[in-house]
Amino acid sequence: MILAVVGPTGVGKTKLSIALAKKYHAIILNCDAMQVYQGLNIGTAKIKEEEKEGIPHFLFDFVDVKENYTVYHYQKDARKIIKDHPNQNIILVGGTGLYLKALLYDYQFSKEEKEENFEDYSNEELYELCLKKDSQMLIHPHNRRRMIRFLTRKDEPVDAKPLYSFLAIGLTMDRKNLYELIDHRVDQMIHDGLIDEAKAFYDQNIRSKALETAIGYKELYDYFDGVCTKEEAICQIKKNSRHYAKRQYTFFRHQLPVQWFQVSLTDFSKTIEEVEDWISKQKMP
Repeated sequence: MILAVVGPTGVGKTKLSIALAKKYHAIILNCDAMQVYQGLNIGTAKIKEEEKEGIPHFLFDFVDVKENYTVYHYQKDARKIIKDHPNQNIILVGGTGLYLKALLYDYQFSKEEKEENFEDYSNEELYELCLKKDSQMLIHPHNRRRMIRFLTRKDEPVDAKPLYSFLAIGLTMDRKNLYELIDHRVDQMIHDGLIDEAKAFYDQNIRSKALETAIGYKELYDYFDGVCTKEEAICQIKKNSRHYAKRQYTFFRHQLPVQWFQVSLTDFSKTIEEVEDWISKQKMP
Protein backbone atom coordinates (compact mmCIF):
# COMPACT_ATOMS: atom_id res chain seq x y z
CA MET A 1 0.00 0.00 0.00
CA ILE A 2 1.22 3.47 -0.92
CA LEU A 3 -0.17 6.46 0.96
CA ALA A 4 0.65 10.04 0.00
CA VAL A 5 0.23 12.64 2.75
CA VAL A 6 -0.02 16.08 1.17
CA GLY A 7 -1.07 19.61 1.97
CA PRO A 8 0.34 23.07 2.53
CA THR A 9 3.34 23.91 4.66
CA GLY A 10 2.84 23.71 8.40
CA VAL A 11 -0.44 21.80 8.37
CA GLY A 12 0.75 18.65 10.21
CA LYS A 13 1.89 16.26 7.46
CA THR A 14 4.91 14.98 9.39
CA LYS A 15 2.89 14.22 12.51
CA LEU A 16 0.27 12.34 10.52
CA SER A 17 2.89 10.38 8.58
CA ILE A 18 4.47 9.10 11.80
CA ALA A 19 1.10 7.98 13.15
CA LEU A 20 0.21 6.19 9.92
CA ALA A 21 3.64 4.57 9.63
CA LYS A 22 3.29 3.15 13.13
CA LYS A 23 -0.18 1.78 12.44
CA TYR A 24 0.61 0.24 9.05
CA HIS A 25 4.24 -0.74 9.77
CA ALA A 26 5.34 1.47 6.90
CA ILE A 27 8.49 3.24 5.82
CA ILE A 28 8.44 6.96 5.09
CA LEU A 29 9.66 8.46 1.84
CA ASN A 30 10.31 12.21 1.69
CA CYS A 31 8.56 14.25 -0.99
CA ASP A 32 9.85 17.73 -0.12
CA ALA A 33 12.33 19.26 -2.56
CA MET A 34 14.31 21.10 0.13
CA GLN A 35 14.42 18.41 2.82
CA VAL A 36 16.75 16.34 0.65
CA TYR A 37 19.57 18.83 1.36
CA GLN A 38 22.01 18.43 4.21
CA GLY A 39 22.07 21.31 6.66
CA LEU A 40 18.77 22.89 5.62
CA ASN A 41 17.13 21.76 8.83
CA ILE A 42 15.34 24.56 10.64
CA GLY A 43 14.09 26.42 7.59
CA THR A 44 12.61 23.29 6.00
CA ALA A 45 11.14 21.97 9.29
CA LYS A 46 13.03 18.73 8.66
CA ILE A 47 12.09 15.92 10.99
CA LYS A 48 14.51 15.41 13.89
CA GLU A 49 16.02 12.02 14.62
CA GLU A 50 14.15 11.64 17.91
CA GLU A 51 10.86 12.40 16.15
CA LYS A 52 11.21 9.47 13.76
CA GLU A 53 10.33 6.99 16.53
CA GLY A 54 12.48 4.32 14.93
CA ILE A 55 10.62 4.42 11.62
CA PRO A 56 12.88 4.15 8.54
CA HIS A 57 12.99 7.44 6.62
CA PHE A 58 14.33 7.75 3.08
CA LEU A 59 15.52 10.64 0.89
CA PHE A 60 15.97 13.04 3.78
CA ASP A 61 19.18 14.98 4.40
CA PHE A 62 21.41 13.19 1.89
CA VAL A 63 22.33 15.74 -0.80
CA ASP A 64 25.13 18.30 -0.39
CA VAL A 65 23.63 21.79 -0.45
CA LYS A 66 26.05 22.80 -3.21
CA GLU A 67 24.64 20.14 -5.54
CA ASN A 68 21.69 20.61 -7.89
CA TYR A 69 19.22 17.85 -7.08
CA THR A 70 16.29 17.95 -9.50
CA VAL A 71 12.94 16.27 -9.95
CA TYR A 72 14.68 14.02 -12.48
CA HIS A 73 16.99 12.71 -9.75
CA TYR A 74 14.16 12.44 -7.25
CA GLN A 75 12.00 10.39 -9.59
CA LYS A 76 14.82 7.92 -10.18
CA ASP A 77 15.80 7.63 -6.50
CA ALA A 78 12.26 7.36 -5.16
CA ARG A 79 11.19 4.75 -7.68
CA LYS A 80 14.24 2.66 -6.77
CA ILE A 81 13.21 2.72 -3.11
CA ILE A 82 9.70 1.59 -4.01
CA LYS A 83 11.16 -1.17 -6.19
CA ASP A 84 13.50 -2.26 -3.39
CA HIS A 85 10.58 -2.57 -0.93
CA PRO A 86 7.99 -4.57 -2.92
CA ASN A 87 6.09 -5.93 0.09
CA GLN A 88 6.38 -2.84 2.27
CA ASN A 89 3.74 -0.24 3.03
CA ILE A 90 5.12 3.14 1.99
CA ILE A 91 4.08 6.61 3.07
CA LEU A 92 5.06 9.55 0.88
CA VAL A 93 5.07 12.80 2.79
CA GLY A 94 5.84 16.31 1.64
CA GLY A 95 4.54 19.41 -0.02
CA THR A 96 6.35 19.37 -3.37
CA GLY A 97 3.55 18.43 -5.72
CA LEU A 98 5.70 18.10 -8.83
CA TYR A 99 7.99 15.58 -7.13
CA LEU A 100 5.02 13.51 -6.02
CA LYS A 101 3.38 13.51 -9.42
CA ALA A 102 6.64 12.75 -11.21
CA LEU A 103 7.09 9.74 -8.94
CA LEU A 104 3.59 8.31 -9.11
CA TYR A 105 2.73 9.00 -12.75
CA ASP A 106 4.23 8.04 -16.09
CA TYR A 107 6.32 11.17 -16.47
CA GLN A 108 9.57 11.14 -18.43
CA PHE A 109 12.14 13.87 -17.96
CA SER A 110 15.08 14.96 -20.02
CA LYS A 111 18.32 15.04 -18.05
CA GLU A 112 19.68 17.84 -20.17
CA GLU A 113 18.49 21.42 -19.82
CA LYS A 114 19.44 23.84 -22.62
CA GLU A 115 18.98 27.20 -20.95
CA GLU A 116 20.72 29.10 -23.72
CA ASN A 117 17.63 28.70 -25.91
CA PHE A 118 15.75 31.17 -23.71
CA GLU A 119 18.47 33.63 -22.70
CA ASP A 120 17.00 36.44 -24.84
CA TYR A 121 13.51 36.10 -23.37
CA SER A 122 12.24 38.39 -20.63
CA ASN A 123 10.70 36.91 -17.49
CA GLU A 124 7.28 38.03 -18.69
CA GLU A 125 7.73 36.24 -22.01
CA LEU A 126 8.94 33.08 -20.24
CA TYR A 127 5.93 33.17 -17.95
CA GLU A 128 3.53 33.38 -20.90
CA LEU A 129 5.26 30.42 -22.55
CA CYS A 130 4.93 28.41 -19.34
CA LEU A 131 1.22 29.16 -19.14
CA LYS A 132 0.78 28.05 -22.73
CA LYS A 133 2.49 24.75 -21.89
CA ASP A 134 0.35 24.21 -18.79
CA SER A 135 -2.22 26.75 -17.63
CA GLN A 136 -2.18 25.14 -14.15
CA MET A 137 1.57 25.52 -13.60
CA LEU A 138 2.51 27.22 -10.32
CA ILE A 139 5.86 28.88 -11.02
CA HIS A 140 6.39 32.43 -9.83
CA PRO A 141 7.01 34.82 -12.77
CA HIS A 142 10.25 36.03 -11.15
CA ASN A 143 11.70 32.52 -10.85
CA ARG A 144 13.55 32.59 -14.18
CA ARG A 145 15.62 29.46 -13.63
CA ARG A 146 12.62 27.32 -12.76
CA MET A 147 10.62 28.63 -15.73
CA ILE A 148 13.44 27.66 -18.09
CA ARG A 149 13.68 24.20 -16.55
CA PHE A 150 9.92 23.84 -16.98
CA LEU A 151 10.06 24.84 -20.64
CA THR A 152 13.04 22.62 -21.51
CA ARG A 153 11.78 19.58 -19.61
CA LYS A 154 10.43 16.82 -21.80
CA ASP A 155 7.59 15.31 -19.84
CA GLU A 156 4.37 13.49 -20.42
CA PRO A 157 1.05 15.34 -20.81
CA VAL A 158 -0.87 16.41 -17.73
CA ASP A 159 -3.14 13.36 -18.13
CA ALA A 160 -0.27 10.91 -17.66
CA LYS A 161 -1.37 7.62 -16.14
CA PRO A 162 -0.42 6.55 -12.61
CA LEU A 163 2.22 3.82 -12.37
CA TYR A 164 1.24 2.77 -8.86
CA SER A 165 -1.97 2.26 -6.95
CA PHE A 166 -2.06 4.84 -4.17
CA LEU A 167 -4.25 6.83 -1.82
CA ALA A 168 -3.66 10.56 -1.47
CA ILE A 169 -4.58 12.14 1.87
CA GLY A 170 -4.68 15.91 2.15
CA LEU A 171 -4.68 17.98 5.33
CA THR A 172 -6.38 21.34 5.30
CA MET A 173 -7.64 24.03 7.64
CA ASP A 174 -9.26 27.44 7.55
CA ARG A 175 -7.02 29.82 5.60
CA LYS A 176 -6.88 32.36 8.43
CA ASN A 177 -5.79 29.73 10.94
CA LEU A 178 -3.22 28.34 8.50
CA TYR A 179 -1.66 31.75 7.91
CA GLU A 180 -1.49 32.43 11.64
CA LEU A 181 0.13 29.03 12.14
CA ILE A 182 2.67 29.76 9.40
CA ASP A 183 3.56 33.13 10.91
CA HIS A 184 4.03 31.55 14.33
CA ARG A 185 6.09 28.76 12.78
CA VAL A 186 8.46 31.26 11.20
CA ASP A 187 8.86 33.05 14.54
CA GLN A 188 9.71 29.70 16.12
CA MET A 189 12.27 28.98 13.41
CA ILE A 190 13.95 32.30 14.09
CA HIS A 191 13.97 31.48 17.80
CA ASP A 192 15.43 28.03 17.08
CA GLY A 193 18.38 29.50 15.16
CA LEU A 194 17.39 29.85 11.51
CA ILE A 195 19.43 33.03 11.10
CA ASP A 196 22.59 31.32 12.36
CA GLU A 197 21.89 28.28 10.17
CA ALA A 198 21.61 30.46 7.05
CA LYS A 199 24.58 32.63 8.06
CA ALA A 200 26.84 29.59 8.25
CA PHE A 201 26.23 28.92 4.55
CA TYR A 202 26.51 32.62 3.69
CA ASP A 203 29.89 32.89 5.42
CA GLN A 204 31.13 30.00 3.28
CA ASN A 205 30.00 31.95 0.20
CA ILE A 206 27.65 29.13 -0.81
CA ARG A 207 25.09 30.47 -3.27
CA SER A 208 23.71 27.29 -4.71
CA LYS A 209 20.33 26.72 -6.30
CA ALA A 210 18.97 25.32 -3.04
CA LEU A 211 19.91 28.40 -1.04
CA GLU A 212 18.73 30.74 -3.79
CA THR A 213 15.27 29.18 -3.89
CA ALA A 214 14.52 27.80 -0.42
CA ILE A 215 12.10 29.98 1.56
CA GLY A 216 13.76 31.11 4.76
CA TYR A 217 17.26 31.17 3.30
CA LYS A 218 16.97 33.34 0.20
CA GLU A 219 15.29 36.11 2.24
CA LEU A 220 18.00 35.99 4.91
CA TYR A 221 20.67 36.16 2.21
CA ASP A 222 19.13 39.49 1.19
CA TYR A 223 19.46 40.61 4.81
CA PHE A 224 23.11 39.50 4.95
CA ASP A 225 23.73 41.31 1.65
CA GLY A 226 22.31 44.51 3.12
CA VAL A 227 19.35 44.57 0.75
CA CYS A 228 16.86 44.66 3.62
CA THR A 229 16.67 44.72 7.40
CA LYS A 230 16.34 41.59 9.51
CA GLU A 231 12.74 42.49 10.31
CA GLU A 232 11.95 42.95 6.61
CA ALA A 233 13.53 39.58 5.81
CA ILE A 234 11.44 37.82 8.45
CA CYS A 235 8.27 39.48 7.15
CA GLN A 236 9.17 38.36 3.64
CA ILE A 237 9.69 34.77 4.84
CA LYS A 238 6.20 34.81 6.31
CA LYS A 239 4.72 36.33 3.18
CA ASN A 240 6.47 33.88 0.84
CA SER A 241 5.47 30.95 3.05
CA ARG A 242 1.82 32.00 2.92
CA HIS A 243 1.95 32.40 -0.85
CA TYR A 244 3.64 29.01 -1.18
CA ALA A 245 0.88 27.39 0.88
CA LYS A 246 -1.70 28.87 -1.47
CA ARG A 247 0.14 27.49 -4.51
CA GLN A 248 0.37 24.08 -2.86
CA TYR A 249 -3.39 24.00 -2.35
CA THR A 250 -3.93 24.89 -6.00
CA PHE A 251 -1.59 22.17 -7.25
CA PHE A 252 -2.94 19.36 -5.10
CA ARG A 253 -6.56 20.26 -5.79
CA HIS A 254 -6.06 20.24 -9.57
CA GLN A 255 -3.33 17.67 -10.13
CA LEU A 256 -3.99 14.76 -7.76
CA PRO A 257 -7.01 12.72 -6.55
CA VAL A 258 -6.76 13.90 -2.95
CA GLN A 259 -9.18 13.08 -0.12
CA TRP A 260 -9.13 16.14 2.14
CA PHE A 261 -9.41 16.18 5.91
CA GLN A 262 -10.00 19.19 8.11
CA VAL A 263 -7.32 19.38 10.79
CA SER A 264 -8.55 19.51 14.37
CA LEU A 265 -6.64 22.37 15.97
CA THR A 266 -7.53 21.28 19.49
CA ASP A 267 -6.99 17.52 19.17
CA PHE A 268 -4.90 16.23 16.27
CA SER A 269 -5.64 12.64 17.31
CA LYS A 270 -9.17 13.15 16.00
CA THR A 271 -7.74 13.98 12.58
CA ILE A 272 -5.60 10.85 12.69
CA GLU A 273 -8.64 8.73 13.59
CA GLU A 274 -10.66 10.18 10.71
CA VAL A 275 -7.87 9.44 8.24
CA GLU A 276 -7.39 5.89 9.49
CA ASP A 277 -11.13 5.24 9.36
CA TRP A 278 -11.27 6.45 5.76
CA ILE A 279 -8.28 4.30 4.77
CA SER A 280 -9.90 1.21 6.30
CA LYS A 281 -12.89 1.65 3.99
CA GLN A 282 -10.86 1.91 0.77
CA LYS A 283 -10.27 -1.02 -1.55
CA MET A 284 -6.64 -1.38 -2.55
CA PRO A 285 -5.57 -3.95 -5.18
